[in-house]
Amino acid sequence: MLFNRRTPTSVLLVALISSTALMLPTGAAAAASVCANPSAPGQVISDASWHQQWLTPQRVWPFSTGAGVRVAVVDSGSDGDHPQLNGQVANGFDALRGTSGGDIDCVSHGTAVTSLIAARPQEGIGFHGLAPDATILPIRVSEQAGSGGGETPGESVSTEIFAQAIRRAVDDGADVVNMSVTLYRPDPDVEGAIRYARERDVVLVAAAGNLHRNGEQSDPVPYPAAYDGVIGVGAIDQQGARVEQSQVGPYVDLVAPGGGVVAATRVNGHAIWSGTSFATPLVSATAALIRAAEPELSATQVSRRLLATADPARGGPGQGYGQGVLNPYRAVTERLSTAAPVAPAPLPDPPYDAVALERAQRWHVLGRVALWGGLSVAVLALAIGATVLLLPRGRRLRWHPIRPGEPPPSGPEIDDPEEAFFRVPTSLPRG
Repeated sequence: MLFNRRTPTSVLLVALISSTALMLPTGAAAAASVCANPSAPGQVISDASWHQQWLTPQRVWPFSTGAGVRVAVVDSGSDGDHPQLNGQVANGFDALRGTSGGDIDCVSHGTAVTSLIAARPQEGIGFHGLAPDATILPIRVSEQAGSGGGETPGESVSTEIFAQAIRRAVDDGADVVNMSVTLYRPDPDVEGAIRYARERDVVLVAAAGNLHRNGEQSDPVPYPAAYDGVIGVGAIDQQGARVEQSQVGPYVDLVAPGGGVVAATRVNGHAIWSGTSFATPLVSATAALIRAAEPELSATQVSRRLLATADPARGGPGQGYGQGVLNPYRAVTERLSTAAPVAPAPLPDPPYDAVALERAQRWHVLGRVALWGGLSVAVLALAIGATVLLLPRGRRLRWHPIRPGEPPPSGPEIDDPEEAFFRVPTSLPRG
């Protein structure tokens, strides 16, 4: 669920989580001293999540695994000690403390987002990320998890610090910035940071929010998803239908699996998560796959590719589906072009070859001779066949030829035309 928490001096950020989004096991272990109320790690889930069967990342890995691309995850941090993330997560930046060290996570939200991007395949584990060779740059801006739209415990940065975190991600070399956090009013500092990132050719992806209203009232506008140049992501479930809380509005550019997907928790294990927070990293991961496969493409071209290669959805933009459903394989393998169609060049004249021409003419003559010879043989064979069939019958009926003009022999009328043809004599001559 998206939240908007206010203090007298700032608007605070809260990570996107629905009231049923996170199923955390009980019995939390000891956490680092930096976490006031750390969430418990999850149980290992060995089965593959439905979203992996939907997106089939193995099809795209022969073309790209995201190697060499840095994806900034602006969230609650990313636990780099998770077995599937070990070696994938850089040290990053903790905007809550103003120091390095974004690779810790108190509430698992940022770790789940990170794992959907870059978790490595592991023996006996069905879950893995979509771009397993991408590098994660964690930017820690919150340690909140909420439900029901109210305030939740845990710290969060102001919009000013959030804007600085985006700039920090860009300055630290991010090629893609994933923002599974949201504000519900525009902010000039955040808008300026988005513009700063766009000017430096960074792909920006943000969650479209989880405050959908079923009544006549329109959904609140989420930022930074609503800013120009940011890809706003909605969530669908296993049936391809929009997740109930996923917002509807022109800021939704496309949708991705986000209803009941498997992702990692802090320390180790996995949990089931729902919401636009968890659809967003799948789009960010696909952007990383594109940037690794074609590093010469600009951020604008990558965004265009993502939208142009989306699959048809169960609804259109007016129903919260944007341009369609994310398709990583198409996004990486299909090419786009704005160039005008190229007119076909005229075919060149075939080279003159006197020997080949003479041979062709000779074969043409032989072909005609063979054709007429074959027809003549066929006619002759038919004539011989007819003679062979008719001659025994004529002898049996004692026929004989007559000259033209010779009167027919006298005798009784013959009703059978066939017998008339063969001229059967009515009496034998006397000797």
